[in-house]
Amino acid sequence: MATVIHVENLTKRYAATTAVDGISFDVAKNEVLGFLGPNGAGKSTTLRILTGFLSASSGVVKVDGHDVFDEPATVKRTIGYLPENVPLYPEMRVSEYLSYRAAIKGVPRSSRRKSVATAMERCLVADVAQRIIGQLSKGYRQRVGLADALVADPKILVLDEPTIGLDPNQIRQVRDLVRELGQERTVVLSSHILPEVEAVCTRVVIINKGRIVGDGNPAQLRASFGDKQGISLDVELLGSQDKASLALQRVEGIRAVQFVRTEEDTVARFTITAEPGYGVRERIFDAAATSGLKLLGLSSRSMSLEDVFVHITTEEVHHSEPDGGQA
Repeated sequence: MATVIHVENLTKRYAATTAVDGISFDVAKNEVLGFLGPNGAGKSTTLRILTGFLSASSGVVKVDGHDVFDEPATVKRTIGYLPENVPLYPEMRVSEYLSYRAAIKGVPRSSRRKSVATAMERCLVADVAQRIIGQLSKGYRQRVGLADALVADPKILVLDEPTIGLDPNQIRQVRDLVRELGQERTVVLSSHILPEVEAVCTRVVIINKGRIVGDGNPAQLRASFGDKQGISLDVELLGSQDKASLALQRVEGIRAVQFVRTEEDTVARFTITAEPGYGVRERIFDAAATSGLKLLGLSSRSMSLEDVFVHITTEEVHHSEPDGGQA
């Protein structure tokens, strides 16, 4: 599939601080890329460079074949950008503002009204078209910013925290919109709401301390993390805690056994971590029967993208050099 965004050895330094540290990645046509990282990881800095709003210290960034540093105006016409803090004109009405932004972005006068109406409809702000922006709620202002990103019908969308300030229903509507937009254009999405990313993104890049520490589709990242961490299971046994704990610890392939407190004295609940490929479920059943315990429940604990994110970013902190931190 054709590459529409190419980032190679991108670095951004502020005096002695390295915000982005030689990262490289590509984004394919019609890919919905989740770009994740903790606060201060270099995430928003990378997106501002990618959209031509910030210079880099070194590296190459090309968008739709255009060099961001040599052709910033062309790149900005190719990308619809929703920054984390949306810069709106609070004294303007919604339709007036979007018409003004469409004109700036080169939308022909003959199609401007239709472009504005379409953007408002898709971003669920048509009902406040004649309202003053400064009088709108934060959620509505956020959606006006999203309509601004869409109004010129760009090939590429870069959305930095698009659901900030939205209620759960609005978040779901924006999630559906992003999924729909990903079928017709390339989307780069940054969000702290990881279930949202997992629901809409076809691929995820995780950045931490200025470096890329994870790259793959959500299923690949979960599988990779699961291989390292092992299988997580919830076990419920009828019997004493000590007897049940001892029986589980003797099962070959079980790496860790953690007791979960329960109000029922006769029921022992545990969360266990087991090595993949050991067939521990059958062995747990046999161990319970041998020890005179009754197995009341045995279920897998699903791995989430949030588990992967927390593991990778915390692991990086533990393994980083004492003098090697970046902002």
